[in-house]
Order: sequence, then structure tokens, then C-alpha cells
Amino acid sequence: MHGGPTTAVVRGPAGESVVLLSGDLPEVLTVEAVDGLLDLAAAILDTEELALFRTCLETLRRNGMRAGRRIEVGGAVLTVYEG
Repeated sequence: MHGGPTTAVVRGPAGESVVLLSGDLPEVLTVEAVDGLLDLAAAILDTEELALFRTCLETLRRNGMRAGRRIEVGGAVLTVYEG
């Protein structure tokens, strides 16, 4: 999984979940990376949010992870930014 000590899952000002990762955007989101992100996210997301996050990550795995990619599943939106 890309990331390091600055990787975090937090709540934004409107209560939305935000996943912050350090490092370069990976070209391929591996199974190991997804598992690592889910382990990290489990610290703050409830069961329903975690299931939606998993579905979003699996969609990213299938469709490619690139800056600007926006995934919407069951009302949850995951947007990939690079900056």
C-alpha cells in the first residue's frame, strides 16, 4: 500500500469520511493495498460506511485508479485527487 506515517482516515467538516494517503498515486490498486486501506478505514468508519468503501475500492480496482476518477456506489462518492 502506498502511504506512510501521514496516511489517515478522518472526518471532514461536513462529517464526510476523507482518506488521505501520502506518496504517489499507484497505477494499479492491488488486493494488498485495498486490504490495507480497509484496515486503516475500520478505525473510523462504521460497518455500513466500511462496506460502501470496500465496494468503491473494488470498483476502482476494476476501472483504474487515476486522478479525477469519481466513483459513486449507493450514495457514497469516492473521488481520487492528486496534488
